[in-house]
Amino acid sequence: MDLHLWRKLLSYALHYRKEVIILATCAFFTAIAEIAFPLITKGVIDTVAADGLDADLSQYAALYGAFTLLLGLSISGFIWYGGKIRTHVAHDIRMDGFCNLQRLSFSYYDFRPVGWLMARMTSDCERLSNILAWGMLDLVWGCTMMLGIAIAMLFMDLTLGLIVLSVLPVLAWVSLNFQHRILSSARIVRKTNSRITGSYNESIMGVQTSKAFVKEAENLQKFGGLTDQMHAASVINLVQAALYLPIVLTLGSVAIGLTLVFGGLEVVWGIITAGTLVAFLTYARHFFEPIEQLAHWFAEMQMAQASAERIMSLVMAEPEIKDSKEVIEAMKQDKTANTAIDGHVDQINRITFEDVSFSYDVGDPILNNINLDIHQGETLAIVGSTGGGKSTLVSLLCRFYEPTTGKISIDGVDYRNRSLHWLQSNLGIVLQSSHIFGGSIIDNIRYGNLSATDEDIFHASQRAGAHAFIEALEDGYQTSVGEGGSKLSAGQKQLISISRAILADPKILIMDEATSSIDTETEQQIQQGMDALLSGRIAVVIAHRLSTIRNADRILVIEHGEIAEQGSHEELMVIQGRYYKLYIQQSLSEFVDEEDYWRT
Repeated sequence: MDLHLWRKLLSYALHYRKEVIILATCAFFTAIAEIAFPLITKGVIDTVAADGLDADLSQYAALYGAFTLLLGLSISGFIWYGGKIRTHVAHDIRMDGFCNLQRLSFSYYDFRPVGWLMARMTSDCERLSNILAWGMLDLVWGCTMMLGIAIAMLFMDLTLGLIVLSVLPVLAWVSLNFQHRILSSARIVRKTNSRITGSYNESIMGVQTSKAFVKEAENLQKFGGLTDQMHAASVINLVQAALYLPIVLTLGSVAIGLTLVFGGLEVVWGIITAGTLVAFLTYARHFFEPIEQLAHWFAEMQMAQASAERIMSLVMAEPEIKDSKEVIEAMKQDKTANTAIDGHVDQINRITFEDVSFSYDVGDPILNNINLDIHQGETLAIVGSTGGGKSTLVSLLCRFYEPTTGKISIDGVDYRNRSLHWLQSNLGIVLQSSHIFGGSIIDNIRYGNLSATDEDIFHASQRAGAHAFIEALEDGYQTSVGEGGSKLSAGQKQLISISRAILADPKILIMDEATSSIDTETEQQIQQGMDALLSGRIAVVIAHRLSTIRNADRILVIEHGEIAEQGSHEELMVIQGRYYKLYIQQSLSEFVDEEDYWRT
């Protein structure tokens, strides 16, 4: 078991020291009350045996009542504070996990499916918070019970006490023997569970595609294989846990049996009283209750070790791309007017790529030796075949990734020496399939600028050409869009995304196939607003429909990770290179489609 890992998790509970202290105190007094009852019983039996009908039991009745009250208050206290700690810990772990997800670089998500992340934030978090709250309670209660009972037994009769305690070394050996096996199978269970969650999520999100290609049977077969693996691993894990607890119970029963035999003989020989034997048997039985409970939590911790490893790997993961120490130090200094948070001038006049190369995997370059200048007020269009590196180039510009070699500068300063937050707060992005959040239309547009007024939002949507269709809806801007914008068409979602970008008013605007899901008529309606949006800022447009970028200041043709051609539309048409061929081919295709449309 990784104790260092569990100490880190325990720190979440220790944020609530007051509640933890009260919980531990309640657990302590619960154990004290339970330890006291057998002693009271011993006193009653011995007093009655000695005095018969003349025995005065009032003091024992008072003690019993007092300890019963103490027990009731302590149990109420630990239920209340244990629940509070569990809730607080679950909340804090989820918040830390989600907060870190916002910091992590894109590369973190490249190799981790959504289902994996969801499992960390839900089932793993719940399991660990339960262990930290109730496991800590049982640890204090169990240790107090075992120590108090051990002292009481050894004080009443050393021989019988040693008989009961003699099973502890065997219990320790059994626990260590089961530790590795339970942990190994638990890791397999948690890993398979994450894959099941991911498969389930993927199946739901892609249900339309699955039905369109009639792949339900294949999906079911794949999911069935994962659940079969989960079933087999869970059975092994349960068998191991099921064997562990009965062994603990059996060892406890053996100790109680030996106590009964030897204790009975000592009563016959007059060494101890009948009350002492009754108290001893009660203690022997109670002595193994906390051991059984701790054994349960020990098994739980073994099974939860994999959960702890995974959730802490999420909480403690460091982003690959983050501000350098120098940038962080500069952000702490006082700033003058027109100065960004990192101490540099708060403007973006030129972005320069110098011998930039990039690869996701070693030996598999996506971009090679890109040299490029983009100036303020310029609209740069990027075209090329699928997989040529267009989107990767834009991702580097946005610093979602950083160059493998070479550098990217903003006004002559390497952008790794600028604040990441400053750069990305100056970005506006409209993707081919921009995400729409659950909620209303107005909330989705306001996401571009949370301080914007309703009038600002109306103006932005008018410029984007979205206002007319929004007003035509029954609830207008308050219309609920459904999960992921499920109640909207692809074109409507894109218009909302464009409205959001207009509202943000960024220094750098990225449009990645932004009009690909909008029909030609709608595209023409918003072109004037788009022209206004692109002007006066650095604008980078990735386009498949070449007719939409004719007015771009410069067009870049990317082929196999390199710049094949660049120039204005007119210049590229004159040289009759790759762009010319693409444009002519696409124009002919659109002409044929239009002819077919009017014939029908």
